[in-house]
Amino acid sequence: MLEKEVIQYRGFHNIYENGVCVGFQLCIRSPYYRGVWLSQIRPGRVIVDGEVFPWDTIIWVIDGKEYTTDELAKSGREFWRLTEPAVLKVKKAGGLKQGYHDVSVRFGFSASYMPPSMDRFSDDVEYSTFNGGTYSRKKMIIV
Repeated sequence: MLEKEVIQYRGFHNIYENGVCVGFQLCIRSPYYRGVWLSQIRPGRVIVDGEVFPWDTIIWVIDGKEYTTDELAKSGREFWRLTEPAVLKVKKAGGLKQGYHDVSVRFGFSASYMPPSMDRFSDDVEYSTFNGGTYSRKKMIIV
């Protein structure tokens, strides 16, 4: 069951490969009531305790498949359903320390009924023209 907040408490943990911590992951739900095609997603950044992780360090996992941000733009036949969280995998050697973290995720998505002039989304500012924004959650815990 999804939580009301876009950033989910469940699924927030460090990622290990061959016994080495290579990053962390968090889960988000779609803020749009209909879900979106992956090519509509305008990926942004993740910020944890003030440390910024740009879009090119993030892997999106939707319906069990991994996508770089470039691959999202080319995936017009894949759909992110409202009822399924997306997992964001963030590369960070050593992962995050145990304890509480403040987490923000910035992303948006386009809509076919909006004019192309409004289909702009900036990764580095605190606004977007439509459908998106910065979502934050405090005191996310990694144990």
